[in-house]
Amino acid sequence: MKRTKILSLGLVAAMLLSMAACSKKETTEALTSHPENHSEATTPAIQDTPAIDGYNLLWADEFDGETMDESKWSYDPHEPGWTNNELQEYTTSTDNVFVRDGKLVLKAIKTEKNGKDYYTSGKVKGQNKTDFTYGKVVVSAKVPEGQGLWPAIWMMPQDESRYGQWPKCGEIDIMEVLGSDTTTSYSTIHYGEPHGEQQGTIVKTGNDSFSSSFHEYSVEWEPGEMRFYTDGELVLTVNDWFTAVEGEDDKPYPAPFDQPFFVQLNLAVGGNWPGNPDASTDFSKAEFEIDYVRVYQKPSYDTNVKKPEKPFREALPDGNFIRNGNFSEVEDLTDDVDWKFLLFNDGVGEAKIENGAMVISSTNCGTEEYSVQLVHPDLPMRKGHKYKLTFDIKAEEERRCIVCVSAPNAGWIRYFPDTTIHLTTEWQTFEYEFDMTEKDDNNGRLEFNMGKYGETATIYITNVRVEEISG
Repeated sequence: MKRTKILSLGLVAAMLLSMAACSKKETTEALTSHPENHSEATTPAIQDTPAIDGYNLLWADEFDGETMDESKWSYDPHEPGWTNNELQEYTTSTDNVFVRDGKLVLKAIKTEKNGKDYYTSGKVKGQNKTDFTYGKVVVSAKVPEGQGLWPAIWMMPQDESRYGQWPKCGEIDIMEVLGSDTTTSYSTIHYGEPHGEQQGTIVKTGNDSFSSSFHEYSVEWEPGEMRFYTDGELVLTVNDWFTAVEGEDDKPYPAPFDQPFFVQLNLAVGGNWPGNPDASTDFSKAEFEIDYVRVYQKPSYDTNVKKPEKPFREALPDGNFIRNGNFSEVEDLTDDVDWKFLLFNDGVGEAKIENGAMVISSTNCGTEEYSVQLVHPDLPMRKGHKYKLTFDIKAEEERRCIVCVSAPNAGWIRYFPDTTIHLTTEWQTFEYEFDMTEKDDNNGRLEFNMGKYGETATIYITNVRVEEISG
């Protein structure tokens, strides 16, 4: 990649490398006041790295050398099954981690061990070398395509025990892509106990994908907010996280994201989310390529922040929390307001509002129940309250549909469990009551999942209601 030479920020970076974290005080403080909060790191060499208004370069790696710079990165070896039931062994081998043509390459390799398929791959981390508190991380990368491959750019705390083991410690996922669908990239944060998470996605269309070319992923991490971008497009903004030990009060906000974190890069094989490789996975091309990693920091951050209060929204005058439940209004089904239609994992279809009903037609059911999905977010769910879900539904031929009320910000637990309903060509009314037994959540989500099972008959839905009946 051609880069334009700019005025070196090496001097600024050298000073800032030992001053990356602000202690939490109720004032606006210069980063220079807390050198003890940063791990010792080597001064970065002069880089051909672009400046960003309002930021100083903290450190960067353009991967212009012959080998990985071990002053910035460490190998992170782990045995298979270390986490998420993944299949790979992370090694220190230069077959799995190497620099080629100005890029860091993490390569997954399929071999055989004891008569069974065996996988090795690469994972590197900046822990105790390039840790920092608050800043802007910018990474350019190209992901591999293939069932079971799972590249990630993410961050974990330098001291994972400060607030407790995962997820209480916090995790910042700048980018994750599943090799089975490299048109979709995910940005996520994990935190709290019970486990909370917030996630944003971006989808490429046409001939572009995250595996066809290099794309730029970034996060702007500040004391009271994180903003995630892909190719400069805002993907996710979060500011209302928490952490706690079960049964205890929340730790002072903005914990757990008020401590030094480090960047890490890896290429996983298999696991709970992507599933395992199959015969279609071409391991000769299983390479996660990273062109650069750049970390910037503002001269100071205001650490006097308070968690924003997000009031629970009121029901409509008729008691319904579902907006446009009778589909009397045609609305945009691609935004995050009211109804939204989603496709994942090979699902192909479309949705439209017509004649007072939501009409979902699909030509490929995909591999997961949520591959073809209609959702309504922003449902206020209060602990100890009782709710009733009602809707009318039919299909052009007999088939099934799965309905639930989920928790996108609380580890996708279910407030109303996944319930399979059998559709006929005649309208049927379904009614369910459920008790909310979890922590208050102002972002419950009603889901109609219509993927998997080889069924693609058109579905019609109307008169959808979620109402509180006691509490």
